[in-house]
Amino acid sequence: MINPDVLLADLQSHPPSTLSDIDCPIVVLLSGAQDAADAFAAGAGAVLLRTAPAERLHAALHAVTTDLVVADSNIASAVFEQRTRPAEEIEQALTHRELEVMQQLAAGRTNRDIASILGITEHTVKFHVNSILEKLGAESRTEAVVRAARLGIVVL
Repeated sequence: MINPDVLLADLQSHPPSTLSDIDCPIVVLLSGAQDAADAFAAGAGAVLLRTAPAERLHAALHAVTTDLVVADSNIASAVFEQRTRPAEEIEQALTHRELEVMQQLAAGRTNRDIASILGITEHTVKFHVNSILEKLGAESRTEAVVRAARLGIVVL
């Protein structure tokens, strides 16, 4: 079985709802900006137009292997305009304590560790984690961390 360092996907139609089953960074090529936000939401690390020059493609392939997010300059404004308002709303929707718990989740800490660090019970941590998952529309802690990182709520 081949374990690639990065995957280049030229999507002829709408991006799939999730690319999370793929265990490497993904660079997605699209024909226009209309599907770029969906590609990022599905798990792409980079989104470029099909017409991107080879040096830009090469730079994006390298960048995603170092955990950077890349958006083609021709579509970046469309992507980030769509994402700015929801990120602000989500961050405001999370309580101060939920933001603290979110940062601890991003650090990879267990519920027990988070409870000890924040001086609360494990039951309270579970309550906050469930609330975070609901507010971010995530099904797992990992998905919540990824979404929060992409929205700029936490920094990895």
